[in-house]
Amino acid sequence: MNFFKTLIATILGIFLSLGLILIILLVTISSSSQEPEPYVRDNTVLKIGLRGSLPAKTSTNPLDKVLGEDTNNKVSLETLKENLTKAQAHENIKGVWLEIDFVSGAWANLQEAHRLISAFRDSSDKFIYASTNDIGYNEKGYFLATAADSIFSPPETFFEFDGFYSQVMFYDGLFEKLGIEAEVTRHGKYKGAVEPYYRKEMSEENEYQLTQLLNQVNSTFVSAVSQKSGRSVEELNTLMNGQPHLDSHFARKEGLIDSLMYADQLEELIKQRIGLEDDTDFKTISNKRYARVSASSSGMESSSPSDKIAVIYANGPIMPDTNSDSPLSNRQIITGTFFEEQLEKIRNDEDVKALVIRVNSPGGAGSTSDLIWRKLQNMKEKMPVIVSMGGVAASGGYYISMGADSIVAEPTTITGSIGVFATKLNTKQLFNEKLGLTFDAVKTHEHADWLAQNRGLTPPEAKALQQYVDTFYQAFITKVADSRGMTVEQVDGLAQGRVWTGADAQENGLVDVLGGFDKAVTIAAEKAELSDYSLEKYPKPKSFYELVMSSANTKAQAWLNNSWFSLTELQGIKQNISLLRQRHALTLFPFEINIQ
Repeated sequence: MNFFKTLIATILGIFLSLGLILIILLVTISSSSQEPEPYVRDNTVLKIGLRGSLPAKTSTNPLDKVLGEDTNNKVSLETLKENLTKAQAHENIKGVWLEIDFVSGAWANLQEAHRLISAFRDSSDKFIYASTNDIGYNEKGYFLATAADSIFSPPETFFEFDGFYSQVMFYDGLFEKLGIEAEVTRHGKYKGAVEPYYRKEMSEENEYQLTQLLNQVNSTFVSAVSQKSGRSVEELNTLMNGQPHLDSHFARKEGLIDSLMYADQLEELIKQRIGLEDDTDFKTISNKRYARVSASSSGMESSSPSDKIAVIYANGPIMPDTNSDSPLSNRQIITGTFFEEQLEKIRNDEDVKALVIRVNSPGGAGSTSDLIWRKLQNMKEKMPVIVSMGGVAASGGYYISMGADSIVAEPTTITGSIGVFATKLNTKQLFNEKLGLTFDAVKTHEHADWLAQNRGLTPPEAKALQQYVDTFYQAFITKVADSRGMTVEQVDGLAQGRVWTGADAQENGLVDVLGGFDKAVTIAAEKAELSDYSLEKYPKPKSFYELVMSSANTKAQAWLNNSWFSLTELQGIKQNISLLRQRHALTLFPFEINIQ
C-alpha cells in the first residue's frame, strides 16, 4: 500500500508540475505577444547589438524566449534589413549605433549584412557608427564594422587581425583505440567529407579546396578593410603576416579603426553629431524593440499589394523524416515532408506568383535530396523558382538548388561538392575484444546481415556498395548537366566532390548570379513580371496550441539529447557517427567548414 501511495503521489506531483509549467508558458508568451508598439521619441538612436551568429531569419518559436535560446540570435538579416529601412525614413531616428562583439556567423551572411549596412551609409544622411565592448573585434566583427561611417573601440580591448584558418577534426585514431573500422565508399577525389573517418590528416585534394575557400574569404575581408582604411591590399596582407597583435592600440596606429574611446565618450560624440546641448541626452532603442515599430509609424508609405512572392527558409541537413522534431529543440532539418507541406500551402494561395528558396544546408541523404529536387521541378511549371544560397549549399544543398530556374549565391557561399559517399561502421573489434560482447545470428540468405554494424563487408558486398554510390553519382551529375546546360563530362570535371566558393561556382557555370537574398527576390519578381508585391514567408510560425500539444516524449527526448554532449566537438562526433549509420547514399560533407 505504501508503494501505491508513493506512486500516486509521484504521478500527481508530475501532473501538477506540468500544469504549473504550462501556466508559466501561457503567461509569458501571452504577455510578450501583447506588448504594445514602442513610441519612438525625437533624438533617438537605433542601437543594434551584433554578436554571435547572424541567421537569415529570426526564430518564430515563442518557446525560444521562455527557454532563453534566442539570446545569441537577437539580430537576423531579416530584422537588420527591415530596421535599417525604417530607420532611414524615421524622422525621430537620428542615426544607428552598431555595438559589435564576438561575431560567429557564416561569411555569406556577413557579406549580406555588410551590404545592408553599406547601403544605409551611402543612401542616408544619418550617421552609422560601430563600436565594441570588452570582448572586442574578431575579424568577422571587424568586417561588419568596416561598413560603418566610423569605427570606435575602448583603448584596452581585444582586436584580432591575423588571417584565417580552417581546422578539421579526424576520428581515425579514436576509432583505432576503440576497435572501430569505418568502411567508406565514395565517388569523387575531392569528397573530403569522409576523410576524418579513415585518415589522420587532410589529403592534398582536400587541402587544396579548403585553401581556395580561405583565399576567397581573405580577399573579401581585405578588400573591405582596404576600402575603409585606405590601405592597399598588399599593405594589409603584410600587416597580417607580421608579428601578431591583439590590442586596439595597434589597430588605431595602423588606421584600421578611427578612434579609441569608451562608451560614454562615444555618447558625447553622438550628442555633438545630433546637435544636442551638453545637458540633454539622446534616447536609444534596441533592434528587438524597434522591430515592433510598424513601417507606417516610421513614415514609410504602406501598401497592400495582392501579388506575393513566397519565401521558404530551408535550413539544416537534409534527412528522411524521423518524427523527432521538437519545439524544445533548435535543431533544424530539411525533409521531403517539410517541403511538401510548404509547397502545398503556396500552391493553394492564388496570389503567390513566384517562389524564392533560401537554402542553408550542407546536404544529407541523397534520396531525400532527389525527392525535394523533383518537387521543385514540378513547382517550376506553376511559377518561377529562385534559390538564394546562404552560408553553405553544398552536396544535397546543391542538389535541391539545381531544381530552381536560377541560383543566386554570395561570393563566399560554400557550394558544389557534387559527389556521393556511403559508410558503414564495423564495430566487431570494439564489441568482441574491448567489451567482450559476441554475436550470433541465423539468416535466410548469405548477405541478409551485410549492413549490420558488428561485422565487416565481404568483397562482393563492398562491390555492391560501390555500385550503389557510383549509380547515384551518375544520376547526380546527369541532373546537374540537364539543369546547367552542360555535358555530363563537363559536370564530372567540376564535380568529384569538390567544394567551390560562390564566386568560382558562378565562373564555372554552377551558379547563375552573385548576390544575396534581395537579388534573388528581384530576379523572381522580374521573371513573374511583378512591380508591386509583398513577401510571404514559410514555414509559418506554429500556434502556441500546436507547440504545447506536441509529443511530450519527443520534448523530453530532445531536451535530454541537448543535455548530453554539450561540448561543440562532442556534438560534432555524435552527429557524424549518427550519419555514418544512415543506410543512404550521402550527398554531404559532415565536418563543418569553419573559417576563423
